[in-house]
Amino acid sequence: MAQRTTDRPDRPTIFVDADACPVTAEAIAVARKHALPAVIAGNSTQNLARHIRRSDPREDSGGFWVDTLAVGVGADSADFAIVERLSPGDIVVTQDIGLAAMVLGRKASAIGVRGRVYSLATIDMDMEIRHQEKKIRRQGGRTKGPAAFTDEDREHFAANLDRLVREAIPRRTP
Repeated sequence: MAQRTTDRPDRPTIFVDADACPVTAEAIAVARKHALPAVIAGNSTQNLARHIRRSDPREDSGGFWVDTLAVGVGADSADFAIVERLSPGDIVVTQDIGLAAMVLGRKASAIGVRGRVYSLATIDMDMEIRHQEKKIRRQGGRTKGPAAFTDEDREHFAANLDRLVREAIPRRTP
């Protein structure tokens, strides 16, 4: 994987936890629009490169570039690979509340695939809810799954990721 240079610390990298991520293309489009680097991380059995255009740069050129980060098939492999590479101010796209909590702890931002921006104010409650639901399932109970993913969810995600990126990039004055 191409490594980010440190001469542009004001430019966040967008990381995509691509395992079963329905908005990888939208995340890359936002990175392309704002000339930011993007890294698609996921299980090595997936074809992560299918999300990358032939014309997309694959190395850090000071603006937009995109690369893949293939990890082993173990549980949470992509999560730990992403966290290990995070810098404060980076943005992570994930459906995983546990990864979102680790991201926030590293002073980066996390956004869900439906456009929910995770926050330090609510992440502990999100983790508790996840824990309680896992407990119920381990005991043979059932919990309600997520609603079907819609085009509205996709649009909400793209708009909120765009807003997050604009907030993360310092304003330049002429």
